[in-house]
Amino acid sequence: MTALSGNDKTSVGKPSFWKANAKSLPGSIKQVYGAQHPPRHDKIESPSKKVQKSHSKDAFEYYQEKTDDAWDCADDDLIEMNNFRISLKDVRSTALQVIRNHSQQRLSEQATEFHPQNSLSSKPPGGENYHGGTVNGLSDLTCVNGETKSAGDPQYSSSSSNNSGPSTPSHLPSHRIGGPGLGVRLESKWSSVKLSPFSQISTPDRELLRLDKFKSMLQSSNVNLEELRKLSWSGIPSQYRATTWKLLSGYLPLIAERREAMLDRKRQEYHNFVDQYYSTRLQDIHQDTYRQIHIDIPRMSPLIPLFQQTLVQEIFERILYIWAIRHPASGYVQGINDLVTPIFVVFLTEFIDASADVENYPVSKIEEPGLHRLEADSFWCFSKLLDGIQDNYTFAQPGIQKRVNLLKELITRIDNNLHRHLEKHHVEYLQFSFRWMNNLLMREMPLHCVIRIWDTYLSESDGFALFHLYVCAALLTKFSEELQRETDFQGLMLLLQNLPTRDWTGEDIGLLLADAYRLKFMFADAPKHLRDSQS
Repeated sequence: MTALSGNDKTSVGKPSFWKANAKSLPGSIKQVYGAQHPPRHDKIESPSKKVQKSHSKDAFEYYQEKTDDAWDCADDDLIEMNNFRISLKDVRSTALQVIRNHSQQRLSEQATEFHPQNSLSSKPPGGENYHGGTVNGLSDLTCVNGETKSAGDPQYSSSSSNNSGPSTPSHLPSHRIGGPGLGVRLESKWSSVKLSPFSQISTPDRELLRLDKFKSMLQSSNVNLEELRKLSWSGIPSQYRATTWKLLSGYLPLIAERREAMLDRKRQEYHNFVDQYYSTRLQDIHQDTYRQIHIDIPRMSPLIPLFQQTLVQEIFERILYIWAIRHPASGYVQGINDLVTPIFVVFLTEFIDASADVENYPVSKIEEPGLHRLEADSFWCFSKLLDGIQDNYTFAQPGIQKRVNLLKELITRIDNNLHRHLEKHHVEYLQFSFRWMNNLLMREMPLHCVIRIWDTYLSESDGFALFHLYVCAALLTKFSEELQRETDFQGLMLLLQNLPTRDWTGEDIGLLLADAYRLKFMFADAPKHLRDSQS
């Protein structure tokens, strides 16, 4: 085989492919015209014109050296961006503006969530809390001489007098809603995007539509309970959750004109119970019940400051003691105290500002009449909830034992590999799922996730009893792979009692509930499916 060279010819007399003076070389530049690549005024010399023959190297070696940057000049955008430099001051200014835009967008989402009617308002995000570039107490930052300055900095104040807001470099236009990378686009002479007023709406149209549906339904003179259940199944907006829970639980009448009189009567009835029975808590017959309640309440959600407040613990003591006195068949059972917390938190939002942190809110700021209403409403809705699952807390807790056995049969049918793995390592379902049934997953998930699940439970006809079973089955199968990787009893129990749900969001809960609904659809109306095929 002969070596290729610049003087070689093919058998038919045509010049060799690798000849240095060939008209077309791989990787050569051809001008492309279009919307993104306008005609260039400067001519790009063809690499072939720059080629100077070397007598010491053959044509292929010369070509190999000269085509290593064949693709470097193909991107016109990179060529243009290489023609200018971005100053550090512009980069910092743009970064700070992006941070401000993100903060304002977050505030706008919160304001829209709690006050959808003001979503198109011309007022800046944050409402009254926004003053001249200050959002929620965080002063505006700007860039002065390449350094980051705050609005409260004396040096910055002297250099930017007569300006209420942050200063902007003179060669850059003021931009509040520009988006990331605006400084780059301005330097490269790209025009900024002009947004329409409707593009500033942070809440999706679908959510706005749901908010409107909830508002119109709750303001109607006679609420359609079935329609409210359908609407609430996929989650209830926080500003409407308290009223919706009262309606779905049966505590609040569906007819609007009857609600005020009924609420006054039920609230007064509860406080009559307190006046009549709470003083008996130290009597011998009730002393053990009260002592157990008094011990359990400080253990309730120990990581949430709200429940460590003395005033809140006293409210819980009264609620639980009055319920235990009025239900002697079951009395107080450990774990019931956890079931008050979601109801109390949801109803607390009626008495505090929408932007307040509920889990850290000092309840002592609420006036006494408001606290009385909060306590009475929490008691009656708590009672309504337990009326449907009271067999969970009677002697020997037969309701829990029944549902644990149903969970075992269900897992056998839908994930037999997991079932056999648990049996192989001698893990009994009662050892881990008893707490799931007794506390309704209160200790398995964050509080906001539990509240979201209860939206669906209240929307189901028998949510806290039957549908909860399928939620537990969906939760167990969700971690099937992780459980089957554990090879001993200790590892399985540690995982089952400490499921990795701390970082779960509403999306995770939505997927879990969808899986539970699928299981209910398959098995609830066909109980024979739960039977082993070998029986």
